[in-house]
Amino acid sequence: MKKFLLAVASVVLGTASVQAADLAAHYTKAPMMAPAYNWTGFYVGGNVGGQWGSSDPSTSTVFSPTGYFAASSVPAINTVGAQGINSSSVTGGFTAGYNWQVNHAVLGLEGDINYFGFKGSATGSALYPCCAPTGFTVSSSVSADWLATIRGRIGFLAAPTWLLYATGGAAIAEVKGNFNFTDTFAGATESSAIRDTRLGWTAGVGTEYAFGGGWSLKAEYLYVDLGRASATSTNLAAFVPAIAFPSNVYTHSVDLKSNIVRVGVNYKFGGPVVARY
Repeated sequence: MKKFLLAVASVVLGTASVQAADLAAHYTKAPMMAPAYNWTGFYVGGNVGGQWGSSDPSTSTVFSPTGYFAASSVPAINTVGAQGINSSSVTGGFTAGYNWQVNHAVLGLEGDINYFGFKGSATGSALYPCCAPTGFTVSSSVSADWLATIRGRIGFLAAPTWLLYATGGAAIAEVKGNFNFTDTFAGATESSAIRDTRLGWTAGVGTEYAFGGGWSLKAEYLYVDLGRASATSTNLAAFVPAIAFPSNVYTHSVDLKSNIVRVGVNYKFGGPVVARY
C-alpha cells in the first residue's frame, strides 16, 4: 500500500512540475507603443489666397469769408468728396509660428508677411450751386502693397492630426492715399497725399491638418481693419497768376478693410512625440 501511494505521489508531482515548466516558458509581450502626432514646436510655411477689400476716402473743406468758395459750394464739395473704393487681388506670403499642445487644446503665436495688392480709385464731379455751369471734380486713390499680422491662435483637436482654431491680433500695412481737387470756375487746384503705416486689428478662423513628417495643410479666413488716417491741406490756389486761399482748409482721410481667404502649407521642426497604445 505504501509503495502504491508513493507511486501516485510521484506521478502527481511530476505532472505539476511539467505544467509549471510549460507556464514559465510561455509569455505575452506588451503591445508596441505607436507615436501620436504632437503639435508642439516651431513651424514655417507659405500661403496663397485672395483679398476682397473696401475703402471710403473722404475730401472735405470749410467755408471762410476770406476764402475762395461761396457758402453753398462747401456742402456740395463735401458730398462729392465722400467716396467709396472696392478692390480685390491675389495675396500670398510667408508664415512662422510656435504651437503648444496641452491635451486636446493647442495654443500658438503666429506671424506672417504677405503681398496685399489693395489698389483702387474713385472720381466724382458736380456743378457749383452758385455758379452753374461751372463745377468741380474730386479724385481719390488708395493702395496698400503689403500686409503683416501678429496673431495668437487657440484651438482644439477634432482628431490627433486635425486642428480647428480661432485667431486674432494686430495687422500692419502701409496705406497710401492720393487726393486731387480741380474746378472750371477759375482753374482752382488742391492736392494732398497720405503715407501712413497703420496698426489695426485682425480676427478669423481656420483649420489645419497634419499629414506626416512635420507637414500640415491649412485653410484660413481673416478680417482686417486698418482704421482711418487723416491729413490736412492749405494749398488751394486759383486764377492766373495763382492766388492762394489757405483759409479754405481741406481735410482728407482714408480707411481700409479687407476679407482674406487663403490656404497654406506649414512644416514643423521637431517637438515632442507622445506614445500611445
